[in-house]
Amino acid sequence: MVTPAARKPVARYLIEAFKLSERVACKLAGVSRTGFRYCQKDKSDDSVRSRLKELASQYPRYGYLMLHGLLKGEGLVVNRKHTYRLYTEEALQVRTKKRKKLTRPRQPIEVPSAPNQRWSMDFVSDQLSSGRRFRVLNVVDDFSREMVGQLVSVSISGRQVARFLSQLIELRGKPKKVICDNGTECICRKLKRQI
Repeated sequence: MVTPAARKPVARYLIEAFKLSERVACKLAGVSRTGFRYCQKDKSDDSVRSRLKELASQYPRYGYLMLHGLLKGEGLVVNRKHTYRLYTEEALQVRTKKRKKLTRPRQPIEVPSAPNQRWSMDFVSDQLSSGRRFRVLNVVDDFSREMVGQLVSVSISGRQVARFLSQLIELRGKPKKVICDNGTECICRKLKRQI
């Protein structure tokens, strides 16, 4: 099997020796005219690579996309994946700074000394045999470990939690503190107004 690259010199010989047109010579040699005209580009990335290094040292905070834009403006590259390959081969990645964590001083939780000083509330979920999920809000007195109340529903909103807590406060009195997690039902405005 003769490759198109090997047929190109045959077509060139026919054009030069027999003064045939390009169309006829390509047809006789069995190569397409575009394949005959194609000139292989130089695969060396040295010029692009060196310019990329220069730009990276000039603009150290630029990532590969910004550098690609600069190289594209100079007409050196077209494909951003090519720029990214060179960027990673040269290990020019911009190191991102680690985010500083906000440190808050830990306050020791005081142990309640009498009933109705502190309530804890949390959600538990389970599933019925039919596959439908339901949630339970448990409110517990931390001193006596007594279950102050439970709210069971398929879906519990912040408004329902606020209403349920106000009913418990009417029955038992208002506690000094209510401890809860940061769930969506516990951080809504309605509940904050209630507590």
